Amino acid sequence: MKFTNIISWVLRIIAAVILLQTLYFKFTGHPESIALFTTLGVEPWGRIGTGVIELVTAVLLLVPSTVFIGAVFGIGLIGGAILSHLTNIGIESKGDGGQLFILAIIVLVCGIVLAMMHKQQGISLLKRAVKK
Repeated sequence: MKFTNIISWVLRIIAAVILLQTLYFKFTGHPESIALFTTLGVEPWGRIGTGVIELVTAVLLLVPSTVFIGAVFGIGLIGGAILSHLTNIGIESKGDGGQLFILAIIVLVCGIVLAMMHKQQGISLLKRAVKK
């Protein structure tokens, strides 16, 4: 296996694990998750919708033929999360020491690097879409 393939898999797994581990809190209605989305004014639909998008994004990242799409979804999703942290939630949420914010930054960096690494996949997808 090439070194770049190993790096790609490591970044994909890191981002997917971070996205997937938050699903428990979103889908079970954990009080901290409810409080966070209430602060944003989008509870419960925002919490559940975000969880669904995170699940789809994680799956896309782990399927080799959809890495680019997953990376772009991840960048958009986490870009919104980071913006929410910077404007409404704050870097530190409920005394977590900024852990959620740091995890969001990690997913963002993984997504950007993966999108660059798999840009040829994105170009191919775009060419196929334009042909139809």
